[in-house]
Amino acid sequence: MNMNRLSSKAISGTLLGILRQGTTPTRLAITLAVGICIGCFPVLGATTMLCILVAFAFGLNQAAIQVGNYLAFPLQLLLTIPFLRLGERIFHTAHLPLAPAQLLTMARGAPNQTARAVVFGQGHAIVAWALIAPVAALLLTVLFVPLLRNLMRSSKTSTPRFDGVAS
Repeated sequence: MNMNRLSSKAISGTLLGILRQGTTPTRLAITLAVGICIGCFPVLGATTMLCILVAFAFGLNQAAIQVGNYLAFPLQLLLTIPFLRLGERIFHTAHLPLAPAQLLTMARGAPNQTARAVVFGQGHAIVAWALIAPVAALLLTVLFVPLLRNLMRSSKTSTPRFDGVAS
Protein backbone atom coordinates (compact mmCIF):
# COMPACT_ATOMS: atom_id res chain seq x y z
CA MET A 1 0.00 0.00 0.00
CA ASN A 2 1.39 3.37 -0.99
CA MET A 3 0.92 5.74 1.96
CA ASN A 4 0.99 8.78 -0.36
CA ARG A 5 -2.15 7.52 -2.03
CA LEU A 6 -3.99 7.08 1.27
CA SER A 7 -6.71 9.71 1.01
CA SER A 8 -9.11 11.14 3.55
CA LYS A 9 -11.92 9.89 1.32
CA ALA A 10 -10.56 6.34 1.58
CA ILE A 11 -10.23 6.63 5.34
CA SER A 12 -13.73 8.08 5.80
CA GLY A 13 -15.19 5.40 3.52
CA THR A 14 -13.46 2.68 5.49
CA LEU A 15 -14.58 4.15 8.81
CA LEU A 16 -18.13 4.47 7.52
CA GLY A 17 -17.99 0.80 6.53
CA ILE A 18 -16.87 -0.16 10.03
CA LEU A 19 -19.55 1.97 11.69
CA ARG A 20 -22.45 0.76 9.63
CA GLN A 21 -21.57 -2.96 9.60
CA GLY A 22 -24.90 -4.39 8.57
CA THR A 23 -27.00 -1.59 9.98
CA THR A 24 -29.53 0.79 8.51
CA PRO A 25 -29.12 4.57 8.53
CA THR A 26 -31.93 4.80 11.09
CA ARG A 27 -30.30 2.29 13.43
CA LEU A 28 -26.94 4.02 13.05
CA ALA A 29 -28.56 7.41 13.74
CA ILE A 30 -30.16 6.05 16.90
CA THR A 31 -26.86 4.56 18.02
CA LEU A 32 -24.91 7.79 17.45
CA ALA A 33 -27.61 9.85 19.16
CA VAL A 34 -27.64 7.55 22.18
CA GLY A 35 -23.84 7.66 22.32
CA ILE A 36 -23.84 11.46 22.26
CA CYS A 37 -26.50 11.65 24.97
CA ILE A 38 -24.72 9.16 27.20
CA GLY A 39 -21.52 11.08 26.49
CA CYS A 40 -23.13 14.09 28.17
CA PHE A 41 -23.79 12.12 31.39
CA PRO A 42 -22.67 14.46 34.19
CA VAL A 43 -20.24 12.05 35.82
CA LEU A 44 -16.74 12.19 34.38
CA GLY A 45 -15.26 8.79 33.69
CA ALA A 46 -18.52 6.86 33.54
CA THR A 47 -19.61 7.27 29.93
CA THR A 48 -17.48 4.65 28.20
CA MET A 49 -18.74 1.86 30.44
CA LEU A 50 -22.33 3.13 30.20
CA CYS A 51 -22.10 3.08 26.41
CA ILE A 52 -20.70 -0.47 26.43
CA LEU A 53 -23.54 -1.65 28.67
CA VAL A 54 -26.29 0.14 26.72
CA ALA A 55 -24.96 -1.07 23.36
CA PHE A 56 -24.75 -4.62 24.65
CA ALA A 57 -28.22 -4.50 26.22
CA PHE A 58 -29.92 -3.11 23.10
CA GLY A 59 -27.78 -4.71 20.39
CA LEU A 60 -26.31 -1.43 19.20
CA ASN A 61 -23.06 -1.04 17.26
CA GLN A 62 -20.26 -0.70 19.85
CA ALA A 63 -18.00 1.34 17.56
CA ALA A 64 -20.76 3.79 16.60
CA ILE A 65 -21.94 4.37 20.16
CA GLN A 66 -18.36 5.08 21.28
CA VAL A 67 -17.89 7.52 18.39
CA GLY A 68 -20.95 9.41 19.64
CA ASN A 69 -19.66 9.21 23.21
CA TYR A 70 -16.25 10.65 22.36
CA LEU A 71 -17.70 13.36 20.13
CA ALA A 72 -19.78 14.49 23.13
CA PHE A 73 -16.88 14.92 25.55
CA PRO A 74 -16.69 18.72 25.11
CA LEU A 75 -20.46 18.88 25.63
CA GLN A 76 -20.13 16.83 28.80
CA LEU A 77 -17.72 19.40 30.19
CA LEU A 78 -19.96 22.28 29.13
CA LEU A 79 -23.21 20.76 30.42
CA THR A 80 -22.18 19.35 33.81
CA ILE A 81 -22.75 22.61 35.70
CA PRO A 82 -26.03 23.42 33.92
CA PHE A 83 -27.27 19.90 34.75
CA LEU A 84 -26.22 20.47 38.37
CA ARG A 85 -28.06 23.80 38.52
CA LEU A 86 -31.16 22.38 36.82
CA GLY A 87 -31.15 19.51 39.31
CA GLU A 88 -30.98 22.02 42.16
CA ARG A 89 -34.03 23.78 40.75
CA ILE A 90 -35.92 20.52 40.30
CA PHE A 91 -35.23 19.48 43.90
CA HIS A 92 -35.46 23.01 45.35
CA THR A 93 -32.04 22.81 46.96
CA ALA A 94 -29.45 25.50 47.59
CA HIS A 95 -26.65 26.03 45.07
CA LEU A 96 -23.63 23.89 45.71
CA PRO A 97 -20.62 26.22 45.72
CA LEU A 98 -18.27 25.27 42.91
CA ALA A 99 -15.31 27.50 43.71
CA PRO A 100 -12.48 25.32 45.07
CA ALA A 101 -11.82 27.72 47.97
CA GLN A 102 -15.48 27.59 49.05
CA LEU A 103 -15.61 23.80 48.83
CA LEU A 104 -12.39 23.51 50.84
CA THR A 105 -13.74 25.83 53.53
CA MET A 106 -16.97 23.82 53.67
CA ALA A 107 -15.06 20.54 53.84
CA ARG A 108 -12.85 21.75 56.69
CA GLY A 109 -15.83 22.93 58.72
CA ALA A 110 -18.26 20.09 58.00
CA PRO A 111 -16.69 17.27 55.98
CA ASN A 112 -19.67 14.90 56.24
CA GLN A 113 -22.17 17.57 55.21
CA THR A 114 -19.92 18.66 52.35
CA ALA A 115 -19.58 15.09 51.07
CA ARG A 116 -23.34 14.64 51.34
CA ALA A 117 -23.98 17.91 49.47
CA VAL A 118 -21.61 16.89 46.66
CA VAL A 119 -23.17 13.43 46.36
CA PHE A 120 -26.71 14.83 46.35
CA GLY A 121 -25.66 17.53 43.87
CA GLN A 122 -24.29 14.84 41.56
CA GLY A 123 -27.52 12.89 41.93
CA HIS A 124 -29.56 15.96 41.11
CA ALA A 125 -27.43 16.56 37.99
CA ILE A 126 -28.03 12.96 36.92
CA VAL A 127 -31.81 13.39 37.32
CA ALA A 128 -31.69 16.57 35.21
CA TRP A 129 -29.66 14.74 32.56
CA ALA A 130 -32.13 11.81 32.64
CA LEU A 131 -35.00 14.18 31.91
CA ILE A 132 -33.26 15.88 29.00
CA ALA A 133 -31.30 13.01 27.40
CA PRO A 134 -34.27 11.09 25.91
CA VAL A 135 -35.62 14.23 24.23
CA ALA A 136 -32.15 15.12 22.97
CA ALA A 137 -31.65 11.57 21.64
CA LEU A 138 -34.92 11.77 19.75
CA LEU A 139 -34.05 15.15 18.24
CA LEU A 140 -30.55 14.02 17.28
CA THR A 141 -31.94 10.87 15.68
CA VAL A 142 -34.37 12.92 13.58
CA LEU A 143 -31.46 15.13 12.52
CA PHE A 144 -29.03 12.26 11.79
CA VAL A 145 -31.30 9.92 9.79
CA PRO A 146 -31.42 11.99 6.57
CA LEU A 147 -27.74 12.89 6.88
CA LEU A 148 -26.70 9.27 7.23
CA ARG A 149 -29.04 8.14 4.44
CA ASN A 150 -27.36 10.59 2.09
CA LEU A 151 -23.89 9.66 3.29
CA MET A 152 -24.52 5.94 2.92
CA ARG A 153 -26.16 6.43 -0.46
CA SER A 154 -23.18 8.41 -1.74
CA SER A 155 -20.69 5.92 -0.31
CA LYS A 156 -22.41 3.06 -2.17
CA THR A 157 -21.97 4.77 -5.53
CA SER A 158 -18.24 5.21 -5.02
CA THR A 159 -16.56 2.93 -2.52
CA PRO A 160 -13.04 4.25 -1.94
CA ARG A 161 -10.17 1.84 -1.49
CA PHE A 162 -6.92 2.39 0.40
CA ASP A 163 -4.92 2.53 -2.81
CA GLY A 164 -6.81 5.71 -3.74
CA VAL A 165 -8.71 4.13 -6.63
CA ALA A 166 -12.49 4.22 -6.45
CA SER A 167 -14.17 0.91 -7.14
